[in-house]
Amino acid sequence: MIRRLFVPFLVLGTFTQLGAKAALAQTREDCLACHSDSTLTKEGPGKKPISLFVREHVLNGSMHAKLACVSCHVGFNPEELPHKAEITPVNCARCHGKAVFKHPFHPDINRAVALQRTPRVLCQSCHGAHEVESPKRPGAKFSAARLTADCGSCHKKAAEHFPASAHGKALAGNVKGAPNCLTCHRSAQLVAGSADSLTVKQNQDKLCLACHLDNEDVKARTSPTAGFIRGYEASVHGQALMAGKADAANCVSCHGSHDMKRGSDATSFVNRLNVARTCGACHTSIASHYNASVHGVEVAKGNDDSPTCTSCHGEHNILGKASPDSRVAPLNVSAQVCQPCHESVQLSAKYGLRSDRFKTFTDSYHGLAGRGGSLNVANCASCHSAHDIRPSTDTASSIHKSKLAVTCGKCHAGASEKFAQGSVHITLTQESEPILYWVALGYIILIALIIGGMLVHNLLDFIRKSRHQLMVRRGLIEAEHGGHTLYLRMSLNERLQHGTLVISFITLVITGFALKFPEAWWVAPLNRNLPGVFEMRSLVHRIAGVIMLLASVYHVYYLAFVPRGRQLLKDLLPVPQDLRDVFAMIRYNLNWSTVRPKFGRFSYIEKSEYWALVWGTILMGATGVILWFDNTFMNLLTKLGWDIARTVHYYEAWLATLAVIVWHFYFVIFNPDIYPINLAFWKGTLTEREMLDEHPLELEQLKAQVVEEEDDEPPGQAPA
Repeated sequence: MIRRLFVPFLVLGTFTQLGAKAALAQTREDCLACHSDSTLTKEGPGKKPISLFVREHVLNGSMHAKLACVSCHVGFNPEELPHKAEITPVNCARCHGKAVFKHPFHPDINRAVALQRTPRVLCQSCHGAHEVESPKRPGAKFSAARLTADCGSCHKKAAEHFPASAHGKALAGNVKGAPNCLTCHRSAQLVAGSADSLTVKQNQDKLCLACHLDNEDVKARTSPTAGFIRGYEASVHGQALMAGKADAANCVSCHGSHDMKRGSDATSFVNRLNVARTCGACHTSIASHYNASVHGVEVAKGNDDSPTCTSCHGEHNILGKASPDSRVAPLNVSAQVCQPCHESVQLSAKYGLRSDRFKTFTDSYHGLAGRGGSLNVANCASCHSAHDIRPSTDTASSIHKSKLAVTCGKCHAGASEKFAQGSVHITLTQESEPILYWVALGYIILIALIIGGMLVHNLLDFIRKSRHQLMVRRGLIEAEHGGHTLYLRMSLNERLQHGTLVISFITLVITGFALKFPEAWWVAPLNRNLPGVFEMRSLVHRIAGVIMLLASVYHVYYLAFVPRGRQLLKDLLPVPQDLRDVFAMIRYNLNWSTVRPKFGRFSYIEKSEYWALVWGTILMGATGVILWFDNTFMNLLTKLGWDIARTVHYYEAWLATLAVIVWHFYFVIFNPDIYPINLAFWKGTLTEREMLDEHPLELEQLKAQVVEEEDDEPPGQAPA
């Protein structure tokens, strides 16, 4: 348009009217001598003849009104009139100097000037030619009030979207700090095509944060908090962008540019009903899986309760699943992502969901191992998948009965259909798992009866013995004094067996309950501060189990082939007298009798403990092997059979542990007659005083044996 502003003189007589002196055009009046002629009928802006348009703006209101025409139109020879029709376009840089090269808009101008070629967008395209006005003047072109409309004369799509955006509405409402076209497009690096896309994206983020974090007017009204917005910088997207990955998402990728709207707006790109579509622009494969999932289908229906991408991954602070702080990290996904919805009483009632799914998962081996810090154990997403989550009734679901062998086989090599024969989420209710329910209930009753009986028995024993000791200290009765002879209680071989049993049993108890109670005060610090401690716990537990089983095998050999072992077995066998001693001891402790029963080498107390140990070792060993080789035994016994073994193993562990604490620890540590401890396990011997208290019948037998041996010795020879 500008290049054709000047047209050929139509009347040759114009030159003759000027005369020879006028042949040199220098002033505005010289040029207007021709350019105010009504014969120049070409139409200019406003459908006026160019001649009238030029005179109107050059003489009235233009910023350049004081300049002569030749100040700008230097592209012709003023001595040659009429000049040629095509003249060199006006070069604004002649006056504006270096400022044009720092122009924030249309960097094509800068590049074109530097390359000495005609730019696609001229200064005149925006500022006009003769009608140039200062944008600072109210009502002038590109003034603050007209900026959106004037820029929109060319950028029609942006002008159509911007007024409806959150920025556009704030600007129209004169909100302090509201951005306009100049606010965002002030830098040439933010204009598409002006720099590589990586630089554009990085600078777009800096621009957004410059307002939302550094501008106090904007920051004060920002919701959520500025810290929430700053979370983008540490997110997987922000870190990738700063690392130079141009395909990483930035603010504009998710929120849009001219049509940025609040998340509460139903048409916003980040509205929870639309965010899956926004994320799907980059994550196409994941989006297709999500859209077909039970969650995606509900979101498509407009269900605001159904989770979308940001519900699980977060919004600005999205972290990769490899980060331990990420919500979707293997150790966090079940508790931080799945639990809030699937344990919600409100959502359960509203949609008929089971609210116990998370609890049953956390009580399973997978859940316990995850709570303990295992990085390799399955979580919710391992079975249900991360994005393509479908109900178990859907044949395409990863948890459909026809797919369970494949799903379980991802971790359990060789998994067969028997893996699906049994509940995955075990509730231990009579309705859902009757076999497991009765096994657990039976053990609970058994534990209550046995341990309860032990507590009552030991309490009565403690009271009777404590009263006796008190009377001795007060001098009310005289204490029995034994001799200085030591009597063998445990041989070195037996003490080594006992030591192996003690160490392996305590190790099994600690490492076993550390799995079941990973948040306990004595377990959590280890899991938190020692990486890989869960795998170490598992290994130590298995080693201790093998040691106990090997020690048990050796003990069987000892009982069968070693003479002292055979005698030990004979003395440990229950006899009718043991039952009579039980009732006699109860009568004595209740003060119904003054006669305390006399025990031989082993009383009913030690015999019951020994045979309970034998039974427990067999049961715990068998179920432990089943649990250890889970793939093999689930294929043989089904998942239900494996769960029965797990239930028995757990409750038997409680029974054994409580029995040792309540029964064995009392009689060898807290028993008033021997407190603070019976050292037979260490020294192998008992004093005569200890024998009088605990094994008087055996002491009588041993003394009688010594007398008999003395009588058998020849005269004059010392007894052996």
